[in-house]
Amino acid sequence: MKTSTKNILLIGVVLLVLIVLVDAVYIVSEMNQVIITQFGEPIGRAIAKPGVHVKVPFIQRANYFEKRWLEWEGAPNQIPTKDKKYIWVETYCRWRISDPLKFFQRVQDERAAHSRLDDIVDGEARNAVANFDLIEIVRTSNREFEQSEESALLDISSITVKIQFGRDKIAKIILEKADKITPEFGVEIKDVQIKRVNYVDEVQKKVFDRMIAERQRIASKYRSEGDGKSAEIRGQKERELKRIQSEAYRKAQEIKGKADAEATKIYALAYNLDPEFYQFMKTLETYRTSLDKETWLLLSTDSEFLKYLKSSGIR
Repeated sequence: MKTSTKNILLIGVVLLVLIVLVDAVYIVSEMNQVIITQFGEPIGRAIAKPGVHVKVPFIQRANYFEKRWLEWEGAPNQIPTKDKKYIWVETYCRWRISDPLKFFQRVQDERAAHSRLDDIVDGEARNAVANFDLIEIVRTSNREFEQSEESALLDISSITVKIQFGRDKIAKIILEKADKITPEFGVEIKDVQIKRVNYVDEVQKKVFDRMIAERQRIASKYRSEGDGKSAEIRGQKERELKRIQSEAYRKAQEIKGKADAEATKIYALAYNLDPEFYQFMKTLETYRTSLDKETWLLLSTDSEFLKYLKSSGIR
């Protein structure tokens, strides 16, 4: 019985030692940094070196914070521009915990940090957008204007306006001003961008109507150009067809003329060989082609037309 009790006590002691050891050891990875707190108060500076570390069990606590760059996306904000155009603006940024101790003391966790960034970045974005015209926020450079999503946000009168800053420089202004505030919370901002710009709901319908009208104008232009090109091609086809037909007719007439000349030459040679026989054959051919049952001829008895009939004794 005493042995059994000793075994139970030994097992209990071993378990207690294991629990103490487990709570006394914490691991820092390459992606994390740790702040040790004792009764809720931070002790020392942040531990960022990867590896296994030791703390006082049960009394001290390891608080882990990300070492990597994190993402923040702001909610859409309705902001008036300098030229009194009401638009929705969405922004996003990349940030990291640069001073874990100050971050723990001022913010505590990432959720609270996002809330702070909502106030800081959205506030600076509101101030920046309100100081510039809409075209400065929509466009990034003075490149040749194209029909696109950005053009739908602009009035036709704004197309020829040259921008002085552009969206990229406005985003840098937001970054510079926000980066002056965030270090007091142990946060560093790396990049701020304007993610999306859009009109408020009551203006969007007019914008879409203008987009549709513009696309219809472009479609009509392309159809007109296509019809003109089609007419040009048909005209070229007709001219080419007439040229080919004319050339073919000319060549046919040349061939026919040569053939007639050759036939005349052959006839002439045949006539010269026996003129009397040639005359006889031509007369018979004339009889065959000009005389039939329906034909009446009134001729004198001494007509040359019937000389071969008379000479043959036909009455």
